Amino acid sequence: MSKKKIFGIVFGLLVVVVLAGVGGASVYLYNFAFEPQSPLNSKIPAKKAKRLGADKKWLQNVKQESWNEISADQDLKLHAAYVPAKEKTEKTIIVAHGYQENHKDMASYIRMFHELGYNVLAPDDRGAGESQGKYIGFGWPDRLDYVKWIKKVIAKNGKNSEIGLFGVSMGGATVMMVSGEKLPKQVKAIVEDAGYSSIESELAYELKARFNLPKEPLITTAAWYTNFKAGFNFKAGSSLKQLRKNKLPIYFIHGGEDTFVPTKMVYQNYAATKGTKKIWVAAKAGHAMTYYDYPKEYQKKVSHFFTEYLN
Repeated sequence: MSKKKIFGIVFGLLVVVVLAGVGGASVYLYNFAFEPQSPLNSKIPAKKAKRLGADKKWLQNVKQESWNEISADQDLKLHAAYVPAKEKTEKTIIVAHGYQENHKDMASYIRMFHELGYNVLAPDDRGAGESQGKYIGFGWPDRLDYVKWIKKVIAKNGKNSEIGLFGVSMGGATVMMVSGEKLPKQVKAIVEDAGYSSIESELAYELKARFNLPKEPLITTAAWYTNFKAGFNFKAGSSLKQLRKNKLPIYFIHGGEDTFVPTKMVYQNYAATKGTKKIWVAAKAGHAMTYYDYPKEYQKKVSHFFTEYLN
């Protein structure tokens, strides 16, 4: 056998091995990032754990309703908890939860808005809590589900409804992604906390931070696999692109020491929207910890913002 043929066989085998490795890594990345499992950032700081534990007990006992909706595609049955205000009001805050979480993990924020006098609707996203689905959408397919939740609030509470959108971490990205859709006039303002600039950017950041791997080719091959398995293209999931279409007032909040969704992303998000906007970077707060580190200041700032536009 000639050297040329031997080289060709060896090269062919190397190509097969590389492709098999990339393919396996793509499947792993999908399973790691998009399939529901234990939270990656499961070590909750003691300050948050104590407060959240008490607020989850409060949520168990407060008067609430169970709402259902069908997803915008794939016919998934979705669940949400609706906590009506103590005194009747047409003002409602829709709360979007974080990655590998469900509405119960938003108990602290639900309680805060309830005590501020709002109705609160807290959905379980696809693949979370009591909602159907076998994958996490990182806010992108979910954005259209939230449009349906918005319309459900209006149908239940009337055309004079005034609605604010609020989300933390993945929920922050979710409400930013919702902002670029054609929304009913009853949606008045948005507060996002610790949301990423795009799914692609967040996954690329995690690839480097956790595995010291470059963005490509895994992001592209994982996107192909995710489209095959879950039916959506995560490369399209961009907060920045949606914010460029946003016309609503939006308040950006982020921790200055966030190493899960890097703080630089909040400045990118802030720059992207051309509408009325505010920003607060809490210098010493980690990921999704601003409320727990600065509860009084957080409530005051968020309350003032929503009060200004839900009037």
